[in-house]
Amino acid sequence: MLYQIKDGTVSAGGQTILSHVDFYIKEKEKIAVVGKNGAGKTTLLRLLAGELQLDRDDHRGMSSGAHGKETACKNSLGIVTSRYITIDMLRQADKSNQDLTVEQILLESCPDKDTFSKERFDYEMEYDRLFTGFGFEKEEKSRTLGSFSGGEQTKISLIKLLLEKPDLLLLDEPTNHLDMKTVEWLEDYLINYPKAVVIVSHDRAFLDAVATGVYELENGALHRYAGNYTQYRQQKLKNLQIQRKAYERQQAEIAHNNELIDKFKHKPKKAAFARSRKTMLARMKLIEKPVEDEAHIFTGNIEPQFPGGKWVYEAKELKIGYDGSVLLELSLRIRRGQKIAVIGDNGIGKSTFLKTVAGLIPPIKGTSQLGSNLLVGYFDQQSALIDSDKTVRDHFHELFPALVEKDLRKTLGMYLFGGANASKRISSLSGGEKSRLVLAELLTGRPNLMILDEPTNHMDIPAKETLESAFKAYTGTMLFVSHDRYFIKQVADAILVFEKDKVMYYPFGYDHYISRLKASQDGNLPALMQAKDAAMVEALAAVPKRERHETRQLSTEEAYLEWKLALAAEPVAKAAEEAEKVYEELCEAESELNEENVDKLRLQYEKVADSWTNECTKWYDIYLDEMYPESDF
Repeated sequence: MLYQIKDGTVSAGGQTILSHVDFYIKEKEKIAVVGKNGAGKTTLLRLLAGELQLDRDDHRGMSSGAHGKETACKNSLGIVTSRYITIDMLRQADKSNQDLTVEQILLESCPDKDTFSKERFDYEMEYDRLFTGFGFEKEEKSRTLGSFSGGEQTKISLIKLLLEKPDLLLLDEPTNHLDMKTVEWLEDYLINYPKAVVIVSHDRAFLDAVATGVYELENGALHRYAGNYTQYRQQKLKNLQIQRKAYERQQAEIAHNNELIDKFKHKPKKAAFARSRKTMLARMKLIEKPVEDEAHIFTGNIEPQFPGGKWVYEAKELKIGYDGSVLLELSLRIRRGQKIAVIGDNGIGKSTFLKTVAGLIPPIKGTSQLGSNLLVGYFDQQSALIDSDKTVRDHFHELFPALVEKDLRKTLGMYLFGGANASKRISSLSGGEKSRLVLAELLTGRPNLMILDEPTNHMDIPAKETLESAFKAYTGTMLFVSHDRYFIKQVADAILVFEKDKVMYYPFGYDHYISRLKASQDGNLPALMQAKDAAMVEALAAVPKRERHETRQLSTEEAYLEWKLALAAEPVAKAAEEAEKVYEELCEAESELNEENVDKLRLQYEKVADSWTNECTKWYDIYLDEMYPESDF
């Protein structure tokens, strides 16, 4: 056991934050700590870091000297002090190092830093790997710390923290300010990190990738679950369902017995029976009423006020940017009902594209055209900068005066503004709460196109899951930018990837994009297929999946089109499977240096790859003929 707390309590400002909690972590474990904002996650990290102490309790005797017992140990032979380091500690220390170069700062923890030993060589190899992994160029090591932005300095603090290799690594929101590529790189690094890690993060995809155990903080209590974030959620919901059923059964039993007691307590012949029932109830161990999951799950559709046209948006040779500087060029069509996530590196033009689509900024060149009969809902971080002394309830009622009080309260409750939260003043809301309120307004207004820039920023997990459910229930069209991979996987039907010199389109969602990306990087896609696939996918506008909550029948035209495309796709899949099989045989023959087989299989592979290309072309021709009639927009 590396670290353990038994029956620990922590208070601050006269308020109990953690009450009689048990916590342990073993060597090499990767532990996630989750809970709503204000639940005490950062307090737990500060306790682990030694910045806070467990509360003393003189009534419990002096054997432990504290309310609870805290132990840091390497093994059963004795108690030792482990090393605890947090990013914040290093960030505070680095405030006085603004004139030092990054290389000087990162070499501080280097063994034998004044010699050219093997240890120093290995250390420098590691920090080069970390430095470039976090998106820096090697040459930037010679820059002073003060020349980097605040976000970049946080990255450098994290690099320094990882180089320290403490026995217990404490990370509070480590993915903040990191782009997707860097987050994915950090995931791989931490999975193979040889020491224990405790992570507080709202990035559920990150926790899914890294965590091997989860502690949930709820109402001052701490509960441990095995597995990653998704496994924790599944187990929690299962436990909640079991507890709810047991609680309801017991409450029904209590109500039934109380009825019998009331019925028979004044009847001489049954009074003893009534007393025995009363005694039984007094001795009954009561099952606690379950604390319901905070996230609200939408079970019906959120329908737009009106459907709008078949085609929602078209870009033709569109060049986007600011002040004449072109960031990207693309051509694209978006069909009604699609939910498209836009991803890419910071500063590449994602937000600029959304603003161009919404008509907030003009294109530098080309055509950017919205479809007919559209009601557009637009959200960005500026939208959430609302400030008012009105309550949430009054503000919402002003926007939707037709809602009667009951429906108004119900709507607010669906977006986690129920009960006392409806009476909060808007000026007192956090940034994430204000964003949630604005998004609730947009969804209640029921537009048929929603354009959203980072809709879940600064939100806790229950708020994210509530909005995920709402957006999945929404049957209109969505175009959104997000760094939240878990959110993207839940909501998006298709992915638009902005890269430095091109735009790639993946029509079957985030998992499809990741699988193609990894296969390409690992060399598992045959080169000919890979080149053709990239060229076709770049141009392809998806056939959207049938709306998840759609109950209407497809029109004759749509049903015919769906059948025709599905029929054309069958030989594509068959040809791809055959090409992959031959390619595997070719690789095996090459590894065995069997030249005769290599030549034979290479010819066979070229033949099946050509067949795959031809079938793809046929499918694509059908798609273009049916989906892009000139008069349709």
